[in-house]
Amino acid sequence: MFSPAIGSCYLHLYSSWPLQGQPTCLAFYHAFYGDHNPQALILLIAWLPAAVSFLFLPTVRILKTVHQPNENKVFYNLLYISLALAGFLMVLIFIQNKLSFTRTEYVADGVVVFFFLLLPLVVVFREELNQLKAKTQALTDSAPKLKVVAEIPPPNVEQEAPATTSSHEKSSCLGNILKPPKRGEDYTILQALFSIDMLILFIATTFGAGGALTAIDNLGQIGLSLGYPRKSITTCVSLLSIWNYLGRVVAGYASETFLTKYKLPRPYMLTLVILLSCVGHILIVLGAPNSLYFASVIIGFSLGAQWPLLFAIISEIFGLKYYSTFFNFGAVASPVGSYILNVRLTGVLYDKEALKQLKAKGLTRQAGKDLTCVGVQCYRMAFIIITAATLLACFVSFVLVLRTKTFYKGDIYRKFRVEHETGENETGITKTGNSVENFN
Repeated sequence: MFSPAIGSCYLHLYSSWPLQGQPTCLAFYHAFYGDHNPQALILLIAWLPAAVSFLFLPTVRILKTVHQPNENKVFYNLLYISLALAGFLMVLIFIQNKLSFTRTEYVADGVVVFFFLLLPLVVVFREELNQLKAKTQALTDSAPKLKVVAEIPPPNVEQEAPATTSSHEKSSCLGNILKPPKRGEDYTILQALFSIDMLILFIATTFGAGGALTAIDNLGQIGLSLGYPRKSITTCVSLLSIWNYLGRVVAGYASETFLTKYKLPRPYMLTLVILLSCVGHILIVLGAPNSLYFASVIIGFSLGAQWPLLFAIISEIFGLKYYSTFFNFGAVASPVGSYILNVRLTGVLYDKEALKQLKAKGLTRQAGKDLTCVGVQCYRMAFIIITAATLLACFVSFVLVLRTKTFYKGDIYRKFRVEHETGENETGITKTGNSVENFN
Protein backbone atom coordinates (compact mmCIF):
# COMPACT_ATOMS: atom_id res chain seq x y z
CA MET A 1 0.00 0.00 0.00
CA PHE A 2 2.83 2.38 0.82
CA SER A 3 5.93 3.26 -1.14
CA PRO A 4 9.27 1.54 -0.44
CA ALA A 5 10.76 4.87 0.68
CA ILE A 6 8.81 4.61 3.92
CA GLY A 7 8.80 0.81 4.02
CA SER A 8 10.76 0.60 7.25
CA CYS A 9 8.49 3.18 8.88
CA TYR A 10 5.20 1.37 8.23
CA LEU A 11 6.82 -1.96 9.07
CA HIS A 12 7.59 -0.47 12.48
CA LEU A 13 4.12 1.05 12.80
CA TYR A 14 2.12 -2.10 12.06
CA SER A 15 4.40 -4.30 14.14
CA SER A 16 3.95 -1.89 17.04
CA TRP A 17 0.13 -1.88 17.23
CA PRO A 18 -0.14 -5.27 19.02
CA LEU A 19 2.09 -3.97 21.82
CA GLN A 20 -0.69 -1.65 22.96
CA GLY A 21 -2.88 -4.70 23.48
CA GLN A 22 -1.87 -5.27 27.11
CA PRO A 23 -2.85 -1.84 28.47
CA THR A 24 -5.87 -1.76 26.14
CA CYS A 25 -7.14 -5.11 27.44
CA LEU A 26 -6.62 -3.84 30.99
CA ALA A 27 -8.72 -0.76 30.22
CA PHE A 28 -11.54 -2.93 28.83
CA TYR A 29 -11.21 -5.34 31.76
CA HIS A 30 -11.70 -2.51 34.26
CA ALA A 31 -14.64 -1.16 32.22
CA PHE A 32 -16.41 -4.54 31.90
CA TYR A 33 -15.64 -6.29 35.19
CA GLY A 34 -14.26 -3.79 37.68
CA ASP A 35 -10.94 -4.11 39.49
CA HIS A 36 -10.65 -7.30 41.56
CA ASN A 37 -11.70 -10.17 39.32
CA PRO A 38 -8.68 -12.00 37.82
CA GLN A 39 -10.85 -14.82 36.43
CA ALA A 40 -12.75 -12.26 34.37
CA LEU A 41 -9.47 -10.90 33.00
CA ILE A 42 -8.50 -14.34 31.73
CA LEU A 43 -11.97 -14.72 30.20
CA LEU A 44 -11.66 -11.35 28.46
CA ILE A 45 -8.26 -12.26 27.01
CA ALA A 46 -9.79 -15.52 25.76
CA TRP A 47 -12.79 -14.08 23.89
CA LEU A 48 -11.98 -10.48 22.91
CA PRO A 49 -9.01 -11.02 20.49
CA ALA A 50 -10.77 -13.99 18.88
CA ALA A 51 -13.98 -11.97 18.42
CA VAL A 52 -12.11 -9.08 16.79
CA SER A 53 -10.27 -11.47 14.47
CA PHE A 54 -13.49 -13.13 13.32
CA LEU A 55 -15.18 -9.75 12.90
CA PHE A 56 -12.54 -8.45 10.48
CA LEU A 57 -11.75 -11.76 8.80
CA PRO A 58 -13.82 -10.94 5.65
CA THR A 59 -11.66 -7.86 5.03
CA VAL A 60 -8.49 -9.92 4.51
CA ARG A 61 -7.98 -10.39 0.77
CA ILE A 62 -5.43 -9.82 -1.97
CA LEU A 63 -5.72 -6.40 -3.61
CA LYS A 64 -4.00 -4.92 -6.63
CA THR A 65 -2.97 -1.57 -5.22
CA VAL A 66 -2.12 1.57 -7.13
CA HIS A 67 0.09 4.05 -5.31
CA GLN A 68 -1.63 7.30 -4.50
CA PRO A 69 0.06 10.71 -4.19
CA ASN A 70 -1.30 11.22 -0.67
CA GLU A 71 -0.45 7.76 0.73
CA ASN A 72 2.16 9.25 3.07
CA LYS A 73 -0.51 11.51 4.55
CA VAL A 74 -2.69 8.49 5.30
CA PHE A 75 0.25 6.75 6.91
CA TYR A 76 1.00 9.73 9.14
CA ASN A 77 -2.65 9.98 10.19
CA LEU A 78 -2.52 6.36 11.37
CA LEU A 79 0.73 7.10 13.18
CA TYR A 80 -0.71 10.11 14.99
CA ILE A 81 -3.68 8.06 16.16
CA SER A 82 -1.44 5.32 17.54
CA LEU A 83 0.75 7.87 19.32
CA ALA A 84 -2.30 9.55 20.82
CA LEU A 85 -3.57 6.20 22.10
CA ALA A 86 -0.15 5.37 23.60
CA GLY A 87 0.01 8.79 25.29
CA PHE A 88 -3.48 8.43 26.74
CA LEU A 89 -2.74 4.94 28.06
CA MET A 90 0.51 6.07 29.68
CA VAL A 91 -1.18 9.00 31.43
CA LEU A 92 -3.98 6.68 32.51
CA ILE A 93 -1.48 4.23 34.01
CA PHE A 94 0.17 6.93 36.11
CA ILE A 95 -3.17 8.28 37.34
CA GLN A 96 -4.45 4.80 38.25
CA ASN A 97 -1.24 4.16 40.16
CA LYS A 98 -1.88 7.24 42.33
CA LEU A 99 -5.67 7.25 42.63
CA SER A 100 -8.48 4.73 43.08
CA PHE A 101 -11.03 4.78 40.27
CA THR A 102 -14.75 4.11 40.53
CA ARG A 103 -16.58 1.78 38.14
CA THR A 104 -18.00 4.77 36.25
CA GLU A 105 -14.51 6.21 35.71
CA TYR A 106 -13.25 2.86 34.44
CA VAL A 107 -16.14 2.72 31.95
CA ALA A 108 -15.35 6.25 30.76
CA ASP A 109 -11.70 5.29 30.22
CA GLY A 110 -12.77 2.22 28.24
CA VAL A 111 -15.01 4.35 26.02
CA VAL A 112 -12.11 6.71 25.25
CA VAL A 113 -9.83 3.76 24.37
CA PHE A 114 -12.55 2.28 22.14
CA PHE A 115 -12.88 5.67 20.40
CA PHE A 116 -9.14 5.69 19.61
CA LEU A 117 -9.38 2.15 18.23
CA LEU A 118 -12.16 3.19 15.83
CA LEU A 119 -10.30 6.20 14.45
CA PRO A 120 -8.13 4.18 11.99
CA LEU A 121 -11.34 2.89 10.40
CA VAL A 122 -12.49 6.48 9.96
CA VAL A 123 -9.22 7.31 8.16
CA VAL A 124 -9.54 4.29 5.87
CA PHE A 125 -13.21 4.88 5.01
CA ARG A 126 -12.55 8.56 4.30
CA GLU A 127 -9.70 7.67 1.96
CA GLU A 128 -11.81 5.08 0.14
CA LEU A 129 -14.61 7.61 -0.34
CA ASN A 130 -12.18 10.20 -1.69
CA GLN A 131 -10.76 7.70 -4.20
CA LEU A 132 -14.28 6.67 -5.28
CA LYS A 133 -15.26 10.31 -5.82
CA ALA A 134 -12.08 10.95 -7.81
CA LYS A 135 -12.75 7.95 -10.08
CA THR A 136 -16.35 9.00 -10.61
CA GLN A 137 -15.32 12.57 -11.42
CA ALA A 138 -12.65 11.34 -13.88
CA LEU A 139 -15.15 9.17 -15.71
CA THR A 140 -17.66 12.02 -15.87
CA ASP A 141 -15.22 14.67 -17.11
CA SER A 142 -13.34 12.54 -19.64
CA ALA A 143 -14.71 12.67 -23.19
CA PRO A 144 -14.45 9.49 -25.29
CA LYS A 145 -11.38 9.65 -27.45
CA LEU A 146 -10.08 7.16 -29.99
CA LYS A 147 -6.57 6.07 -29.10
CA VAL A 148 -4.56 3.81 -31.35
CA VAL A 149 -2.06 1.75 -29.39
CA ALA A 150 0.62 0.04 -31.41
CA GLU A 151 1.78 -3.09 -29.67
CA ILE A 152 5.30 -4.13 -30.46
CA PRO A 153 5.83 -7.80 -29.68
CA PRO A 154 8.73 -8.35 -27.29
CA PRO A 155 11.73 -10.33 -28.48
CA ASN A 156 11.29 -14.05 -28.29
CA VAL A 157 13.38 -14.76 -25.20
CA GLU A 158 10.92 -16.95 -23.35
CA GLN A 159 12.10 -20.10 -25.12
CA GLU A 160 15.69 -19.48 -24.14
CA ALA A 161 14.87 -18.63 -20.54
CA PRO A 162 13.76 -22.08 -19.32
CA ALA A 163 16.96 -23.79 -20.40
CA THR A 164 19.09 -21.12 -18.75
CA THR A 165 16.98 -21.18 -15.61
CA SER A 166 16.99 -24.97 -15.47
CA SER A 167 20.75 -25.21 -15.77
CA HIS A 168 21.14 -22.42 -13.26
CA GLU A 169 18.91 -24.21 -10.74
CA LYS A 170 20.87 -27.44 -11.15
CA SER A 171 24.17 -25.73 -10.57
CA SER A 172 22.94 -23.45 -7.79
CA CYS A 173 21.19 -26.00 -5.58
CA LEU A 174 24.28 -26.78 -3.55
CA GLY A 175 27.20 -25.39 -5.51
CA ASN A 176 26.38 -21.70 -4.93
CA ILE A 177 25.73 -21.86 -1.19
CA LEU A 178 29.06 -20.18 -0.47
CA LYS A 179 28.77 -17.90 -3.51
CA PRO A 180 25.98 -15.49 -2.52
CA PRO A 181 24.90 -12.60 -4.75
CA LYS A 182 25.50 -8.97 -3.94
CA ARG A 183 23.77 -7.53 -0.90
CA GLY A 184 20.27 -6.41 -1.77
CA GLU A 185 19.75 -9.14 -4.35
CA ASP A 186 17.57 -12.17 -3.68
CA TYR A 187 19.52 -14.79 -1.72
CA THR A 188 18.48 -18.41 -1.72
CA ILE A 189 17.57 -19.86 1.66
CA LEU A 190 20.82 -21.79 2.03
CA GLN A 191 22.92 -18.85 0.85
CA ALA A 192 21.39 -16.64 3.52
CA LEU A 193 21.58 -19.21 6.32
CA PHE A 194 25.27 -19.90 5.64
CA SER A 195 26.23 -16.24 5.17
CA ILE A 196 28.37 -14.37 7.68
CA ASP A 197 25.89 -11.48 7.79
CA MET A 198 23.06 -13.77 8.92
CA LEU A 199 25.32 -15.40 11.51
CA ILE A 200 26.20 -11.95 12.89
CA LEU A 201 22.52 -10.98 13.09
CA PHE A 202 21.66 -14.27 14.79
CA ILE A 203 24.35 -13.83 17.48
CA ALA A 204 23.47 -10.18 18.06
CA THR A 205 19.79 -11.01 18.43
CA THR A 206 20.42 -14.04 20.63
CA PHE A 207 22.28 -12.06 23.29
CA GLY A 208 20.77 -8.63 22.66
CA ALA A 209 17.08 -9.54 22.59
CA GLY A 210 17.65 -12.57 24.84
CA GLY A 211 18.84 -10.36 27.70
CA ALA A 212 15.89 -8.00 27.33
CA LEU A 213 13.42 -10.91 27.21
CA THR A 214 14.98 -12.33 30.37
CA ALA A 215 14.34 -9.03 32.16
CA ILE A 216 10.75 -8.98 30.90
CA ASP A 217 10.04 -12.59 31.90
CA ASN A 218 11.36 -11.98 35.42
CA LEU A 219 10.01 -8.45 35.86
CA GLY A 220 7.31 -9.44 38.33
CA GLN A 221 9.69 -11.55 40.43
CA ILE A 222 12.34 -8.83 40.31
CA GLY A 223 9.79 -6.35 41.64
CA LEU A 224 8.79 -8.69 44.47
CA SER A 225 12.42 -9.32 45.45
CA LEU A 226 13.04 -5.56 45.58
CA GLY A 227 9.93 -4.93 47.70
CA TYR A 228 7.65 -3.28 45.11
CA PRO A 229 3.89 -3.59 45.76
CA ARG A 230 1.73 -5.51 43.29
CA LYS A 231 0.17 -2.35 41.90
CA SER A 232 3.61 -0.89 41.11
CA ILE A 233 4.66 -4.10 39.37
CA THR A 234 1.53 -3.90 37.18
CA THR A 235 2.49 -0.32 36.35
CA CYS A 236 5.98 -1.44 35.32
CA VAL A 237 4.53 -4.11 33.04
CA SER A 238 2.21 -1.60 31.37
CA LEU A 239 5.02 0.93 30.96
CA LEU A 240 7.19 -1.73 29.38
CA SER A 241 4.46 -2.59 26.87
CA ILE A 242 3.85 1.04 25.85
CA TRP A 243 7.54 1.90 25.52
CA ASN A 244 8.06 -1.29 23.56
CA TYR A 245 5.56 0.15 21.09
CA LEU A 246 7.27 3.55 21.08
CA GLY A 247 10.62 1.88 20.47
CA ARG A 248 9.32 0.24 17.31
CA VAL A 249 7.88 3.48 15.96
CA VAL A 250 10.81 5.74 16.84
CA ALA A 251 13.41 3.29 15.54
CA GLY A 252 11.69 3.23 12.15
CA TYR A 253 11.71 6.99 11.72
CA ALA A 254 15.18 7.54 13.18
CA SER A 255 16.84 4.80 11.13
CA GLU A 256 15.07 5.91 7.94
CA THR A 257 16.07 9.54 8.51
CA PHE A 258 19.71 8.73 9.20
CA LEU A 259 19.79 6.34 6.25
CA THR A 260 18.30 8.72 3.67
CA LYS A 261 19.98 11.93 4.82
CA TYR A 262 23.34 10.76 6.15
CA LYS A 263 23.69 7.26 4.60
CA LEU A 264 24.14 5.83 8.09
CA PRO A 265 23.89 2.02 8.00
CA ARG A 266 20.75 0.66 9.63
CA PRO A 267 22.80 -1.87 11.66
CA TYR A 268 24.30 1.16 13.41
CA MET A 269 20.88 1.91 14.91
CA LEU A 270 20.61 -1.74 15.94
CA THR A 271 23.97 -1.44 17.71
CA LEU A 272 22.83 1.68 19.57
CA VAL A 273 19.56 0.20 20.83
CA ILE A 274 21.35 -2.96 22.01
CA LEU A 275 23.80 -0.72 23.88
CA LEU A 276 20.88 1.19 25.38
CA SER A 277 19.44 -1.99 26.89
CA CYS A 278 22.65 -2.33 28.94
CA VAL A 279 21.55 0.74 30.90
CA GLY A 280 18.33 -1.02 31.91
CA HIS A 281 20.23 -4.12 33.00
CA ILE A 282 22.61 -2.02 35.10
CA LEU A 283 19.65 -0.33 36.84
CA ILE A 284 18.39 -3.77 37.87
CA VAL A 285 21.87 -4.64 39.15
CA LEU A 286 22.00 -1.47 41.26
CA GLY A 287 18.48 -1.92 42.67
CA ALA A 288 18.09 1.75 43.59
CA PRO A 289 14.66 3.00 44.76
CA ASN A 290 12.20 3.36 41.86
CA SER A 291 14.89 2.20 39.42
CA LEU A 292 12.64 -0.59 38.18
CA TYR A 293 10.32 1.97 36.55
CA PHE A 294 13.21 3.41 34.53
CA ALA A 295 14.57 -0.06 33.76
CA SER A 296 11.14 -1.10 32.41
CA VAL A 297 11.01 1.95 30.13
CA ILE A 298 14.55 1.51 28.80
CA ILE A 299 14.40 -2.24 28.28
CA GLY A 300 10.95 -2.04 26.71
CA PHE A 301 12.04 0.72 24.33
CA SER A 302 15.26 -1.02 23.31
CA LEU A 303 13.61 -4.41 22.74
CA GLY A 304 10.83 -2.80 20.72
CA ALA A 305 13.39 -1.05 18.53
CA GLN A 306 15.47 -4.17 17.94
CA TRP A 307 12.81 -6.30 16.25
CA PRO A 308 11.74 -4.14 13.30
CA LEU A 309 15.33 -3.01 12.76
CA LEU A 310 16.37 -6.65 12.53
CA PHE A 311 13.61 -7.50 10.06
CA ALA A 312 14.28 -4.41 7.94
CA ILE A 313 17.99 -5.27 7.77
CA ILE A 314 17.19 -8.85 6.74
CA SER A 315 14.90 -7.66 3.93
CA GLU A 316 17.45 -5.13 2.68
CA ILE A 317 20.47 -7.42 2.69
CA PHE A 318 18.96 -10.76 1.65
CA GLY A 319 16.08 -9.64 -0.57
CA LEU A 320 12.34 -10.32 -0.40
CA LYS A 321 11.99 -13.55 -2.39
CA TYR A 322 12.34 -15.80 0.67
CA TYR A 323 11.69 -13.10 3.25
CA SER A 324 9.17 -15.14 5.26
CA THR A 325 11.79 -17.84 5.88
CA PHE A 326 14.47 -15.31 6.76
CA PHE A 327 11.97 -13.54 9.04
CA ASN A 328 11.32 -16.70 11.04
CA PHE A 329 14.99 -17.60 11.20
CA GLY A 330 15.76 -14.17 12.67
CA ALA A 331 12.89 -14.50 15.13
CA VAL A 332 14.05 -17.91 16.40
CA ALA A 333 17.16 -16.27 17.86
CA SER A 334 15.12 -14.70 20.67
CA PRO A 335 13.89 -17.96 22.28
CA VAL A 336 17.41 -19.36 21.97
CA GLY A 337 18.79 -16.35 23.85
CA SER A 338 15.96 -16.47 26.36
CA TYR A 339 16.66 -20.14 27.09
CA ILE A 340 20.37 -19.54 27.60
CA LEU A 341 20.11 -16.36 29.66
CA ASN A 342 16.81 -16.98 31.42
CA VAL A 343 16.51 -20.71 32.06
CA ARG A 344 20.14 -21.80 32.21
CA LEU A 345 21.54 -18.66 33.86
CA THR A 346 19.06 -16.44 35.71
CA GLY A 347 16.84 -19.23 37.04
CA VAL A 348 19.79 -21.23 38.34
CA LEU A 349 21.43 -18.24 40.06
CA TYR A 350 18.11 -17.13 41.58
CA ASP A 351 17.48 -20.59 43.06
CA LYS A 352 21.03 -20.70 44.37
CA GLU A 353 20.61 -17.37 46.16
CA ALA A 354 17.18 -18.36 47.51
CA LEU A 355 18.58 -21.61 48.92
CA LYS A 356 21.38 -19.64 50.54
CA GLN A 357 18.85 -17.36 52.27
CA LEU A 358 16.77 -20.36 53.31
CA LYS A 359 19.84 -22.05 54.79
CA ALA A 360 20.78 -18.86 56.66
CA LYS A 361 17.37 -19.01 58.37
CA GLY A 362 18.00 -22.61 59.41
CA LEU A 363 15.27 -23.96 57.13
CA THR A 364 15.18 -26.56 54.39
CA ARG A 365 13.25 -26.49 51.14
CA GLN A 366 9.94 -28.30 51.21
CA ALA A 367 9.02 -30.51 48.29
CA GLY A 368 6.78 -28.80 45.75
CA LYS A 369 7.18 -25.33 47.26
CA ASP A 370 8.59 -22.44 45.22
CA LEU A 371 11.72 -20.70 46.36
CA THR A 372 11.52 -17.04 47.36
CA CYS A 373 14.47 -14.69 47.33
CA VAL A 374 14.47 -11.18 48.78
CA GLY A 375 16.97 -8.43 48.06
CA VAL A 376 18.93 -6.94 45.20
CA GLN A 377 21.45 -9.79 45.34
CA CYS A 378 18.83 -12.21 43.94
CA TYR A 379 19.37 -11.00 40.37
CA ARG A 380 22.61 -9.03 40.66
CA MET A 381 25.07 -11.63 39.40
CA ALA A 382 22.71 -12.82 36.66
CA PHE A 383 22.26 -9.33 35.23
CA ILE A 384 25.96 -8.56 35.46
CA ILE A 385 26.52 -11.54 33.16
CA ILE A 386 23.57 -10.47 30.97
CA THR A 387 25.07 -6.99 30.66
CA ALA A 388 28.37 -8.52 29.53
CA ALA A 389 26.52 -10.72 27.00
CA THR A 390 24.62 -7.69 25.70
CA LEU A 391 27.89 -5.79 25.25
CA LEU A 392 29.15 -8.76 23.23
CA ALA A 393 26.02 -8.53 21.06
CA CYS A 394 26.68 -4.81 20.63
CA PHE A 395 30.23 -5.49 19.45
CA VAL A 396 29.07 -8.20 17.03
CA SER A 397 26.42 -5.85 15.63
CA PHE A 398 29.05 -3.17 15.08
CA VAL A 399 31.00 -5.66 12.96
CA LEU A 400 27.96 -5.79 10.67
CA VAL A 401 28.01 -1.98 10.52
CA LEU A 402 31.54 -2.10 9.13
CA ARG A 403 30.66 -4.87 6.67
CA THR A 404 27.59 -3.10 5.25
CA LYS A 405 28.87 0.47 5.24
CA THR A 406 29.48 0.49 1.47
CA PHE A 407 26.14 -1.17 0.74
CA TYR A 408 24.12 1.42 2.67
CA LYS A 409 25.98 4.30 1.02
CA GLY A 410 24.34 3.30 -2.26
CA ASP A 411 20.68 3.56 -3.27
CA ILE A 412 19.12 0.53 -1.61
CA TYR A 413 15.62 1.45 -2.84
CA ARG A 414 16.54 1.70 -6.53
CA LYS A 415 15.34 -1.81 -7.37
CA PHE A 416 11.98 -1.20 -5.68
CA ARG A 417 11.49 2.09 -7.52
CA VAL A 418 12.19 0.43 -10.87
CA GLU A 419 9.69 -2.34 -10.11
CA HIS A 420 7.14 0.24 -8.98
CA GLU A 421 7.54 2.35 -12.13
CA THR A 422 7.33 -0.75 -14.33
CA GLY A 423 4.14 -1.84 -12.60
CA GLU A 424 2.59 1.61 -13.03
CA ASN A 425 3.51 1.66 -16.74
CA GLU A 426 1.94 -1.77 -17.26
CA THR A 427 -1.18 -0.62 -15.41
CA GLY A 428 -1.40 2.49 -17.58
CA ILE A 429 -1.06 0.47 -20.79
CA THR A 430 -3.74 -1.94 -19.62
CA LYS A 431 -6.13 0.88 -18.79
CA THR A 432 -5.49 2.50 -22.20
CA GLY A 433 -6.17 -0.77 -23.99
CA ASN A 434 -9.39 -1.26 -22.06
CA SER A 435 -10.56 2.26 -22.91
CA VAL A 436 -9.97 1.62 -26.65
CA GLU A 437 -11.93 -1.64 -26.47
CA ASN A 438 -14.80 0.06 -24.70
CA PHE A 439 -14.82 2.86 -27.26
CA ASN A 440 -14.94 0.40 -30.14
